[in-house]
Order: sequence, then structure tokens, then C-alpha cells
Amino acid sequence: MKIMIACGGTGGHINPALAIAEIIRSHVPDADILFVGTPDGMEAELVPKAGYKMEHVNAAGFQRSLSPENILRNFKAIGYAVSGGNHAFTIVKNFMPDLVIGTGGYASAPVLNAAQWLGVPTAVHEQNAYPGVTNKLLSRRASAVMMTFEAAKDLFPASAKTVMTGLPVRSGMTRKNRESARRQLGVGDSMLIVSFGGSQGAKCLNDLMPEIMQRHLQSDMDIRHIHAYGKFGRNTVPDELQTRGIADDPRLRVTEYIHDMDICLAAADLVISRAGASTLCELEAIGRASILIPYPTAAENHQYHNAMVLGKAGAAIVIEQKDLTADVLYQHIESLYHDPEKRQAMHQRAGALFLTDTPDRIWNTISGILQNASNI
Repeated sequence: MKIMIACGGTGGHINPALAIAEIIRSHVPDADILFVGTPDGMEAELVPKAGYKMEHVNAAGFQRSLSPENILRNFKAIGYAVSGGNHAFTIVKNFMPDLVIGTGGYASAPVLNAAQWLGVPTAVHEQNAYPGVTNKLLSRRASAVMMTFEAAKDLFPASAKTVMTGLPVRSGMTRKNRESARRQLGVGDSMLIVSFGGSQGAKCLNDLMPEIMQRHLQSDMDIRHIHAYGKFGRNTVPDELQTRGIADDPRLRVTEYIHDMDICLAAADLVISRAGASTLCELEAIGRASILIPYPTAAENHQYHNAMVLGKAGAAIVIEQKDLTADVLYQHIESLYHDPEKRQAMHQRAGALFLTDTPDRIWNTISGILQNASNI
């Protein structure tokens, strides 16, 4: 079995691709899997680190706002579309996979287009509730479109062969015991808040969290707080905590990155974060109440649509960034602190959204495509 997986750009596209590769290898240990991504994306480091072969194509997205800088980027993207498309065609033709799977990112379009021209079966995995333009186009000729959220179904062309599979999450997320995790972190009976904005950090959260922390430390609420400020917060958040005199408070753990995220999420009473698909599926997997602040400039505003899946289910409170202030956020924290029954209901509603058989659904989709291809 030869499988090609095209992905890239951000962890939101790469991690599902790696998880799908693991699912394939769990059923066919000797499967020949080749990844294709861009040479300057995160995939160039993460994929080889995970032990998989990788080829590179040059690809870039088109910028919609036409500033002088973006016009130059668009000319570059046009050049990449030609050279990257030709290179992708060569890569697919030389490897001749049984199936090509795209999980999004700039590399997906040229690779899946090449596969479709060569008559190789293709599948798309869409992580978001609002699919992007590229996946909508690729879906027309794909053998299957695997969806994370049911809400995405009506946004694909009627001809698309959509199937609800969910998004594979890190295996440790579903195995962590809450009580054990809380003992490891030493939080006792305190309410534990875990907040983060991804590896880069979220400026809107970093700007507010020092004040939020100071306010709940000065209140009569028994709260512990773990916050990751990311790369872009390393020069601001620690200094602000020092200025406020709370940097060394034992009830706080503030770091650039949370390396034990599985433990922290398992122990959490409330999670405050952006609304990337992987994060939301992990919240569903462990059943955690959340306050979600969607990234407003994400393509197609997809984080808002992702967040609203949980919001409409009563599993999360959704605050648009334009409405986010310290007062608004603190009021929600205070309200949830004093209403443990509501928190518990949110936990349960989040857990009810999780598809426990996602690996089986993905494998059944892949094996079905391969079986159909072999019968032609």
C-alpha cells in the first residue's frame, strides 16, 4: 500500500495528517507513506521528526487585501502555482500512490490536483466547520471528503462525497484521568483555569491575562491559573506580571509553552483559548467547559464557525474578539466559578460531541476507497 499525504502551514493541518498516518500504519504496518509539504512550513520539521519521508513543493496562498506588499506576494504565488504544480505532478507520477490524502495547507492543492489529473484516487480531510475555497474545489473530484463537523456538509458542493469522521486527537488526551492529573499539578480543590493561544500566543489574551489573574488573586475565589503566552508574548507578559507583583504567586503558572498539555487539560475546570479545530476536538475528547475567542482574521472566519458548534451545544461560551474586554472575560469566569452545576453541564455537553470511533471511521473511509479502486 502506497499512500501520499499532502499537508502544511500550521499544526492544525499537520497534526491531523500525522494522526491519519498513524491510523494507516496501525492497520498496515508496512504501508509506504510519503508526505508532501512546503520547504519553509512547520511540516518540514515535524514530519521527518515523526519518522516519515517527505518531499517538498513550493506553494503559497493568494492575499485578498491588495497592499503593495501583498501584490508582490501574489505574483510570487502565481509563480509557485506553475512551478509547484509541475513539481507536484512529477512527485505524484514518480511515487504513483494508491491514494492521495490532503489535510489542508498550501501544498494540498497542487498535489491533489496532480493526483486527480493522473487518475489517482484522492481524499480530503476538512478540519473546520466552514471549509476553505481550496477544499471545496478539490472535493468535486475527490473520492471522499472527511469532515470534522457536521455543519460543514451543506457548504460543500452537492456532488461531494462527504463522510463524518471527526478529527483524530492525541491518544493521551482520552486516557488521562482527571483526579490523577489534578494530583500531579497539586491544585487540590481549587478551580483550575488553563488559557493559551497556540504556539505563537494570542495577543488579545496576553494583554488581558495579567489583569485577570490579579483580580482573581485579590478576590475570595480559590482559583489556580495556568497560562501559555507563546512566542509573541515572551517580551511582555512576564514583565507585566512583575510590574503587578504577582509573578511569583504559587497559584499561577505562566510559561511560553505548556509541555504537559494533556495533563493540564485533564485537570482543568475551565479552558480559555482560540477556536482551532484540533483544540476544540481535544476539549470534546476530555469533556471540558470553555470560553472561546475565535481568531477574527482566520480564513473564511472558520474559527468563529468552529466555536459556534460548541457554543450552540451549550458546551462553550463564545466571545468575539471585538467584544473582548477584561471586564467581560472576568464576569464570565466569576459566574462559572460560582455555578459549578453549569460548569458540569458544559463538561457533559462537550463530551457528548466527541466521536469516540474517529480512527475507525477514517480507516473505513480509506480502505473503502482502496477497495473500490481495486475493483475498477
